This record gives sequence, C-alpha cells and structure tokens, in this order.
Amino acid sequence: MMGSGKSTVGRLLAERTGWPYHDNDALLDRLFGRTARETKELEGEPGLREKEAAALELGLQIEPPCIVGVAAGTILDARLRRLMRERGTCVWLRARPATLAERAAGAEHRAWLEGDALAWFEQTLAERQPLYEAVADIVIDTDSLAAKEIADRLAARLTDSG
Repeated sequence: MMGSGKSTVGRLLAERTGWPYHDNDALLDRLFGRTARETKELEGEPGLREKEAAALELGLQIEPPCIVGVAAGTILDARLRRLMRERGTCVWLRARPATLAERAAGAEHRAWLEGDALAWFEQTLAERQPLYEAVADIVIDTDSLAAKEIADRLAARLTDSG
C-alpha cells in the first residue's frame, strides 16, 4: 500500500544488498513518459491500472537479483499476482490504515488520496488484505519500525545472512 515505505525501504535495501532498485513510478515514467497521477488524470483508473501492469511486467523482466517496488493496485489483477509469485520473492510491508494515511498525507504524487484518506485506506486495505496475504512470502509490520530497520531485516532474510 502507498505509505508503507516501499520506495524508501527499496532504496535502503538496494544499498545494503548491492541489488538495483526499480520503482514502479520510475518504470511507468520510463515506459509512458508521465507519472501515475498524470496517467490517472488523463486516462482514469482503467488507464492507470493498464500502465501499472506494463510497468510491473517490465520490472519482472529485469535480471535478478533486483528489487522492484510494485504499485499497490496491481494486486487486484490475478494474472499479475501469479507473475509476482512465479518470478520473485514478494514482501508485504504491512501497516495499519491510520499509519498509512498519516505517512501518505500531503504527498502530491499520490493519485488516490483526495478526500478522507483514512476512510480510503480502511476500505482499500480491507479489500486487498487477502490478496496481499496470498502472495506475500515475507510480511513485515512497519507501523513502529524505521525504514532502516525494515531494510536491515529484509537484507538479512533475502541474503540468508541473518
């Protein structure tokens, strides 16, 4: 979910492992020349979901080991869930809706947060939680952890050094 720390943790994890980090937003921009917010404004949610799927597919084609920050909405597509499970280790950075809303507040690049952010996170997380659980190989509760600590834990798990 947005606000979980995907981008920050992804970059820190890349520093610790030496593996390249590829953020979904950067992959989307590379493919289509615009941000997720711009895409949503121009093409609506269906257009954005299509572009996010293409960005994920590009990320999954990168030679491993690497780290790919995945757009949260891609979990809604059964085909993409299958691809993620087949092609990598899936990490769910889990957090409570209130934590996610607080972290995501004020970020202009967030395509979904207009209106009551907490209500949006509560509803969206309730819908997606079973899907995240179905693909997650590793789950880390991030509510009370600093990004550095999360990256350290993941580096240990993913490199079998801890």
